[in-house]
Amino acid sequence: MSATSGMNGAADASGTTGTGGAADASPATAANPASDTPPADRIRVLIVDDHPVVRRGLRAMVDELPGVESVGEAGDGAEALRLLDGGPRPDVVLMDLQMGDGMHGVEATRRITALPSPPAVLILTTYSTDADILAAVEAGATGYLLKDAPPEEVAAAVRAAARGETVLAPPVAARLLGRVRAGGRPALTQRETEILGLLAEGLANKQISRRLFISEATVKTHLVHIYGKLGVDSRTAAIAAGLAAGLIRPV
Repeated sequence: MSATSGMNGAADASGTTGTGGAADASPATAANPASDTPPADRIRVLIVDDHPVVRRGLRAMVDELPGVESVGEAGDGAEALRLLDGGPRPDVVLMDLQMGDGMHGVEATRRITALPSPPAVLILTTYSTDADILAAVEAGATGYLLKDAPPEEVAAAVRAAARGETVLAPPVAARLLGRVRAGGRPALTQRETEILGLLAEGLANKQISRRLFISEATVKTHLVHIYGKLGVDSRTAAIAAGLAAGLIRPV
């Protein structure tokens, strides 16, 4: 297992949003024709992020690396899937998690890794809660990096992912190790974590059932399991416990 530590520099524009203009109008960017038939030993990277400034910074960084080249950009998961369907197949996809109203990174990762001979998906995000990490890993992500690491560590992670190695930023690895060591409290399932997050948004049982297309009785059953696993007996206590444990993000 490879590990990387935090990143800054050109690759990091996590808090910067796009400012419009021609460059922002088309979030998906196809590869240059000249790069359609690169040498076999080159690592090809697709960049998926909803912020144009971040995409440009990552693409500049990737294209400066020896033996590595970007083959496209996408503003969300759906754009990435379209590029994969009709364009050059990358070796590695650098994937953000939250991308506005577009298809989010976990769902895109799940669909990409289900493709025949899929590329490695390397999550590159600002989010490091247990819920985010576990959802990405369960969806098939090869690695999970945070956007506050230096470019050279992103580069090392891209190369490792292309070799099929698992890549985890140290804070992410520490969180996963802490969960294993804790051992005494069962982890929430992905559905239970999803319901806990909706509780934190203030949704009632009926609203949760409509959002998730499940019955209200099923929601109540999940809540019983959530309360039991967290050792609480109320919605408020469950939300507080989930936030304290890093299972959900603050709303």
